[in-house]
Amino acid sequence: MKSYLLPQFLIDRDDYRCIRCEVCARQCAFEVHWYDEEEDAVFADESKCVGCLRCATLCPTNALVVRHNPTQHPPNANWTREVLQNIYKQSETGGVLLTGMGCDKDYPIYWDRIVLDASQVTNPSIDPLREPMELRTYLGAKPDALKVGRKGGKPSLETRITPQLKLETPIMFSAISYGAISYNACESLARAAAEAGTYYNTGEGGLHRNLYKYGEHTICQVASGRFGVHADYLEVAAALEIKIGQGAKPGIGGHLPGEKVSAEISRTRMIPKGTDALSPAPHHDIYSIEDLAQLIYALKEATHWSKPVSVKIAAVHNSAAIASGMVRAGADIIVLDGIRGGTGAAPTMIRDNVGIPIELALAAVDDRLRQEGIRNRASIVVAGGIRSSADVVKAIALGADAVYIGTAALVALGCHVCQKCYTGKCNWGIATQDPYLSKRLNPEVGARRLVNLLRAWSHEIMEMLGGMGINAIESLRGNRLRLRGVGLTREELDILGIKHAGA
Repeated sequence: MKSYLLPQFLIDRDDYRCIRCEVCARQCAFEVHWYDEEEDAVFADESKCVGCLRCATLCPTNALVVRHNPTQHPPNANWTREVLQNIYKQSETGGVLLTGMGCDKDYPIYWDRIVLDASQVTNPSIDPLREPMELRTYLGAKPDALKVGRKGGKPSLETRITPQLKLETPIMFSAISYGAISYNACESLARAAAEAGTYYNTGEGGLHRNLYKYGEHTICQVASGRFGVHADYLEVAAALEIKIGQGAKPGIGGHLPGEKVSAEISRTRMIPKGTDALSPAPHHDIYSIEDLAQLIYALKEATHWSKPVSVKIAAVHNSAAIASGMVRAGADIIVLDGIRGGTGAAPTMIRDNVGIPIELALAAVDDRLRQEGIRNRASIVVAGGIRSSADVVKAIALGADAVYIGTAALVALGCHVCQKCYTGKCNWGIATQDPYLSKRLNPEVGARRLVNLLRAWSHEIMEMLGGMGINAIESLRGNRLRLRGVGLTREELDILGIKHAGA
């Protein structure tokens, strides 16, 4: 069948600069480039190009330019190029459209429509270079009040504090499973979390035995498929997370293609080698808040009540009511994942059209828990499209205790967001199980890049806090008076709980 699909990218090769070194041919897992010895020239099959830019980045003479194909279908506001291309794909394959990473639709990004207030004279700013600035954050249930007595003539805390996660910066690495990404990528995240004093999340793929040494900085996920969940896995974790939903695909389960289930992943996930890892959409033992409470209790019992338990849901219209039930069921941490959350593989239509922006869900959940007087009984962590230190600060002012970053972390490792993670052919050695490709990512270098990112963001957070006259991140949490909206409707401002700029 003749394909009606136009190449998404075009490759311009400067023949004068090209030295026929074949780096582009060796580096491309999609087999776009090849060298013709008889012609003494390098050619490209542009229909296979995914725009990962590996070839252009590593070309020693800068002979390559990868650009979007300017050839356009006739202009039509309804039948856009994307819509037509999707129909062509499905009429040629008869399959569900798959994609990776997060939603790329032009929905409003509320972080970009919110600005921060600053201090000037009556409440002067603080210089973080010369004065102490506190970013340390504790995640977990907090008591309603503290009872202090005296022991040996000294003050003594009598209130029992439940287990807490101690973060040196309010940023953690989001749930990304071993299988969706390579072992080297997992190790990079683990090393960086340990060095930076924060945590990374295993996702629903279990934990490779070689990474148990990072257990004190590991959040182990318990998802609907229960992949890799066993006593040692639960015991080694610093915290446990029950994954009910994720922002990239609310209401559906996970899928790791069989070609990515290598021998190591088979052992880690406890499934047969080469078989698809399909996690069901619901947990088949959770159909009510009471069922959720039972699993939370079971996990706490299994780990001797020594670890906080979080529950992760996708941001949907009734997230606030769900979160209230989760707190009452005993969750120590609520994780909200918005519509821009990334993934290794998801149906394109689900990723782009199901769920709501994280900013709106966060504001609604924080409001609901405060109104019910239970906000202190659980911390809130948000994920799904956190791109910068400014997003982190705004999220905390809206009511979050901390954030997860996933896509941003992978970009720090080299990801170019080509959205082809599900193919297993990641040219940057991240979303692949191919040994030849995986070794392109050095865990030591990857960890250094991630630590640098967290360090840079933390410095910027301190600068912004100082500019607001705040010397501790704790004082910003839920302080929406320090936020102002720009170009938002009255309804949007009301949901976010902030005033318009100039008000």
